[in-house]
Amino acid sequence: MKYDIIVVGGGHAGCEAAYASAKQGFSTALVTSNIKNIADMPCNPSIGGTAKGIVVREIDALGGLMGRVADKSHLQIKMLNSGKGPAVKSLRAQGDKVIYPQNMVKELKGLKSLAIIEAMVEDLLIEEEAIKGIVTDSGDKMFCDALILTTGTYLKSKILVGSTSKSEGPHGEKSSKHLSDTLKKWGFEIQRLKTGTPQRLDPETINYDLLTEELGDETPWTFSFDLEPLYDPKEQKKCYLVYTNEETHQIIRDNLAKSAMYGGYAEGIGPRYCPSIEDKVVRFGDKERHQLFLEPESEYYPDLYLQGFSTSMPEDVQEKMVHSLKGLENARILKYAYAIEYDAINPLQLKPSLETKLIKNLYTAGQINGTSGYEEAAGQGLIAGINAGLKLKGKEPLILKRNESYIGVLIDDLVTKGTKEPYRLLTSRAEYRLILRHDNADLRLRKYGYEVGIVDKEQYDRLLKKEKEIESLLQELQEVKINNRNVKEEILTCLGISRLEIGLSAYQLLKRPQMNIVLLEHYLKGKYTKEILEIVEIMVKYEGYISKTNREVEKMIKLEKKKIPADIDYDKIRNLASEARQKLKQIQPETIAQATRISGVNPTDISILTVYLKKEYGKE
Repeated sequence: MKYDIIVVGGGHAGCEAAYASAKQGFSTALVTSNIKNIADMPCNPSIGGTAKGIVVREIDALGGLMGRVADKSHLQIKMLNSGKGPAVKSLRAQGDKVIYPQNMVKELKGLKSLAIIEAMVEDLLIEEEAIKGIVTDSGDKMFCDALILTTGTYLKSKILVGSTSKSEGPHGEKSSKHLSDTLKKWGFEIQRLKTGTPQRLDPETINYDLLTEELGDETPWTFSFDLEPLYDPKEQKKCYLVYTNEETHQIIRDNLAKSAMYGGYAEGIGPRYCPSIEDKVVRFGDKERHQLFLEPESEYYPDLYLQGFSTSMPEDVQEKMVHSLKGLENARILKYAYAIEYDAINPLQLKPSLETKLIKNLYTAGQINGTSGYEEAAGQGLIAGINAGLKLKGKEPLILKRNESYIGVLIDDLVTKGTKEPYRLLTSRAEYRLILRHDNADLRLRKYGYEVGIVDKEQYDRLLKKEKEIESLLQELQEVKINNRNVKEEILTCLGISRLEIGLSAYQLLKRPQMNIVLLEHYLKGKYTKEILEIVEIMVKYEGYISKTNREVEKMIKLEKKKIPADIDYDKIRNLASEARQKLKQIQPETIAQATRISGVNPTDISILTVYLKKEYGKE
């Protein structure tokens, strides 16, 4: 059987990659070892979170699936960091572990050019360093022009609980035993990574009187720019706040040698920013307690997920740990926590398009690239699917810059800096985060989705209408004049003054920290949605900071335009520092801007490289 594009793996990266491929009109096969696990959420069934929620909005803006599927499938949703400024606000939804995959499969099955095939892939067909197809564990061959590997945690996966280990995936499925060996044979550097998941508890055995309720927001939210809220904010499921205590910490310290991580039973490197509870206790010994959350997994079964309590301790120790928590003294564990380790490639061996440098038309996305998180995986999958299609069309790849999206920050970090541990997106990783906000993801990215054929004309027309409304409101705010003859009393009260000394435009008034745009609606001729009002208020209040950021972006874009020829020989460049020469040869940056972000490449090296390019290639 021959397809244009084959996607291996049915996780969040695979779903987005297959969707992007099929939407571009390519015959596509999504090959997964278990069809029942498509879009599975083996860890926390949440979508979004700090920075991650913005990624989901970006996926939706580009035409991907995660946002709208999450909107149809959640039990609770809230805006995080709402009091900390627009740059760090992010949505987080507690998804339904049953409904989310069902809705995702429904979306995928609606694509005529997409076939879903159940098989375990164990080998690749490669000729003249170009991908030609795959081989399954049963020996069947499937051929393609481009291949996207989104294998998640299944490459030589191993489940760890204490000193015991099993070679299997998160739900006891077969792991892929040979595919990473094939990659290694073709020159890929393989690294061993680790992640984990906490216990699931019986809700009937918990004393809720000792816990703090965590409710969803009363304000209705959506990840998708194309959907209205599909839920009643008053009917959201409750979550609960729990804390560890000194007894918990002592149990962990007394049993550290029994954990897979500290007992020497694990090879893989775990995530720095989502550590196991034993890792938290060791690394943050001065902390008296750590915050945990009890969260529902589905409407269809009762399990509660104990977020923040992942561990690889033996089951008897887990019993003691859970029962040491206030309100959980009698909790029954329905499923014990475990760690899982797996093979991943070194992402420095990827181009910014997510095509591998070693094998033509072979793309990788998700945890195989060293990331953690459903959102990071989905964002990569979408870009890999888009770029595989563009490559087959003979077009330039879609490379999102760091000033355009968190997805761009994520991919650039991976291919430029690499990672030796599961990578997690944080707002602090984005130097231009003030312009990479929750509210403007469609303004930043929807045009790209439309150009590649994933966003349809109706969606794009909504964007154009939104842009016009924003311009109209900005103009009105400039034109409306407010003085002592027409100023409303609530405006003076808000500003803490008795009168205006001089007349001001509504635009100027809105710049005042105390003022909000709702108080100025009275003066506006046009009728604007809450969304438009919010975007414009941010644009006006943060105009100075945004302008400063844009000036920094302009400098970066100038460097992005300075391309480095693919055939450059760094050994011929005299006076480069040895570390810089090594890193430049390894990473092969495509632009001067990317070269500046490589660890070990200093400003002096960049100057030497720039002079060399001008002399040898005539490049300014």
